[in-house]
Amino acid sequence: MLELGVKTLLAYLLGALPGALVLGLASGVDIRTLGSGNAGATNALRTRGARFALAVLAIDLGKGVIGAVLVPRWPWPAADPDLDRAWLAAAAAAAVVVGHVYPVWFGFRGGKGVATLAGALAGLAPAYLLAVLAVWLAVLGGTRVVSLASVLAAASLPFVLIGSAALGLAPHGHRFVAVFAFALFAALLTVFTHRANLVRLRAGTEPRLAGRATAGGAR
Repeated sequence: MLELGVKTLLAYLLGALPGALVLGLASGVDIRTLGSGNAGATNALRTRGARFALAVLAIDLGKGVIGAVLVPRWPWPAADPDLDRAWLAAAAAAAVVVGHVYPVWFGFRGGKGVATLAGALAGLAPAYLLAVLAVWLAVLGGTRVVSLASVLAAASLPFVLIGSAALGLAPHGHRFVAVFAFALFAALLTVFTHRANLVRLRAGTEPRLAGRATAGGAR
């Protein structure tokens, strides 16, 4: 239990460093006062430009990978022989995303977690990231609505796993269950963090990517 608690906490603290806030504050700007007010790559792009947004995206993706891959392998505390490695990785992957959405360093006001979720998935089960990315690109190309693409891509992940299991392509045993638990977490959290966007989508007021500045989108 010590290993699980410490490494989950480490992953959360890593996640609690959103790229948009770290880079923004380094340049004297709190991005939460600009545009949509969210600390994510989409708002960074709309308010600070492409170079800034790419740097934000790299940080948020990278910490997701680190949280899912390197934190569970950190040499301290010593590996607990009773702790399943797949569940540890899934817990750390979820924690790094929670840290991004609710960063303790920044008053628990972070981004929407999409980029960090993608990074965590890349570390946890990279084969499924391509399928989810395909859904995201297809929805974005068809609708030009970033928030809708993000929600539907995340929501597709549990079904991607079920489909791969039906075809005999999914990992077996504890690893599949752990990854599936992370997939459900990812889907539910993405819907929750985009709840305001979903209200605007229902009302027909959610702007499209090519439109004027929006208050929504993937963070």
